[in-house]
Amino acid sequence: MNTPEVPEAGRESGAGSAETRGRPPRWYRFAPYLGRAPALTPRQWQILGLVAAVSFFESYDLFLLSLNLRQIQLELGIAEADLGWLGSTIRAGALLALLIVPFADRYGRRRMLLVTIFGYTVATALTAFVPDVTSFVVLQFTARMFAMAEAVLATVVIVEEFSASNRGWGIGAAAALQACGAGFAAVMFGFVDVLPWGWRALYFVGVIPLFFIGLWRRTLPETERFKEHARSQTGVTEPVWTSVVKAARDHPRSLAVLTVAFFCFSLAGNSAGFFAPKYLQEVHGWSPSNIALLLFFGGALAVVGNPLAGWLSDRLGRRPTGVVFSLCFALTGLGFWSLGGMVVPVMWIAYLFFTMGTAVTLSTYSVELFPTSMRASAGGVTNFVSVLGSITGLLGVSVLFGFTGSNWTAVLILGAFSLLVPLVIAVVFPETAGKPLDEIAREKPR
Repeated sequence: MNTPEVPEAGRESGAGSAETRGRPPRWYRFAPYLGRAPALTPRQWQILGLVAAVSFFESYDLFLLSLNLRQIQLELGIAEADLGWLGSTIRAGALLALLIVPFADRYGRRRMLLVTIFGYTVATALTAFVPDVTSFVVLQFTARMFAMAEAVLATVVIVEEFSASNRGWGIGAAAALQACGAGFAAVMFGFVDVLPWGWRALYFVGVIPLFFIGLWRRTLPETERFKEHARSQTGVTEPVWTSVVKAARDHPRSLAVLTVAFFCFSLAGNSAGFFAPKYLQEVHGWSPSNIALLLFFGGALAVVGNPLAGWLSDRLGRRPTGVVFSLCFALTGLGFWSLGGMVVPVMWIAYLFFTMGTAVTLSTYSVELFPTSMRASAGGVTNFVSVLGSITGLLGVSVLFGFTGSNWTAVLILGAFSLLVPLVIAVVFPETAGKPLDEIAREKPR
């Protein structure tokens, strides 16, 4: 059994003695893809379960647009050449998550998580009733803003509550459980042609989290690290967004390397994921039900990439794990868009697997490299950059469409940027596995 390190400021938050560690909860038996669980405290299990439940619905909501793109396009009368602009405009809502997450560094992770849950749930449910493309874009823009803020805060909570020896696994496990929301969306999409109101019914299902707000409000705890940080704060209160400026000023190298990696990862990955269901329908003749089966069963296999990448990064190191997963992410993505026949579903499953593993490693880095006072804000900045990469990729598809006459060729060209991610990780990223948070990034004197 691994014993967490003891940083200078005290034992790593969330660690516990062998006597205080509990067995996996009952819900864990329904998640065999998470593998063998490390020794966690009852509090850590509680936090993992609550965060995963929140993120499950966030993943469901976000995946609906890509799945239903063709159906939404036909009903709302969206031109083929405008699809990239539509996707990029909606995803731009995630940029505004940077306006929300700094409040978590001031008022707490728990409070802002509840705010973001309410926000993305309401916006998603109202999308079911939109009369035109403008209202659709406005509501989905809003949903993205709150959903991306929730995703950042969920990662921060896991990193702050798990010990140095299993932070990577914790983020990987949470991401795997979150991905099940996308699987649920895929299953629902298989019925899109028979459900009353079609794709609109799928968006209305997004109202479910509202019924859990009261439960989460009572049971979701504040992280011990934030409470300790809040108790230490005295004197003049700075503006909320000062923490964003301090992250760039006090940790410029960390922010710079994360910016490059996240931008390239999203530039290639999000444009590919956005167009994949439509590509399978129009180029390879797949039906919605076939796509649903691929995404569900393929995703069930690929989801193992989340906890596996987290576990490997805890044992072998963040950097070598990140290099291997991101290189395979690039190669399988290029293969999916350039090959045909039975190789296509195999490439897609492998692509999902390595996408998930790469995202886990980068997400872990994005919050480990900054101290508690600015951890959520720094995560918001890297998310901002990631969204910029996503928007740039979708706009790039529309621009390249004018030259190539094919969205698919445009996606393939942009996919080449993914080869930069393993290079950046190998050359400039630090190794953080097994190190206490206080050792990785210390608070600087005020």
